Amino acid sequence: MEKIFAIGDIHGCLSLLQDLMTRLPVDPEKDRIVFMGDYIDRGPAPKGVVDFILALRQTHRVVCLIGNHERLLLDFYDHGINRDTWLANGGIQTIDAYGLIETPKGRRIDIPQEHLIFFRSLLPYYETEEYIFVHAGLKPGVPIAEQTLNDMIWIRDDFIASDYNFGKRVIFGHTPQHGEPYIDPYKIGIDTAAVYRGKLTCLELPAIKFYQVP
Repeated sequence: MEKIFAIGDIHGCLSLLQDLMTRLPVDPEKDRIVFMGDYIDRGPAPKGVVDFILALRQTHRVVCLIGNHERLLLDFYDHGINRDTWLANGGIQTIDAYGLIETPKGRRIDIPQEHLIFFRSLLPYYETEEYIFVHAGLKPGVPIAEQTLNDMIWIRDDFIASDYNFGKRVIFGHTPQHGEPYIDPYKIGIDTAAVYRGKLTCLELPAIKFYQVP
């Protein structure tokens, strides 16, 4: 039976991700790894995290979701919008990691083409027979096909405080929990504040087993 290993928000914490991966009993041919988004910003090695995941995709079955931080990066890179919001949310660490280049239109962040393709290919959600994986959560009462990307990457209290049953258990990140995952009958939250000296968490399904570093 396929196991799913869902990994919470990394935020540039490459050393934690590398450590966590050594502890996971993943079968590269049978099991699936789901990354919940927010690979970049705030932490010391956002570019390194993306490089690590790109390499991992060559040997493992990997699903990568989009987080609000990747959306902010693309908003700024592609359209020149939300700059201040991005910088206020740790974008400066990502700019420092990638560096800047001069272009005819001025300086811009030097993102390799492979990384741009990665950012633009990230999924808004991933669904199996038993689970829905989404970065931030879902709007209660709204069918998943009608959910907006903005809600899926930004929602917090309206989702977490709700006891709405989406028919499948929702696995989410985005809202930092202080060390331990959030668990209720309808949802599990696995952002455990790695970048804030918390823990990086992986949830193994269907066993509902947690792995954490440090």
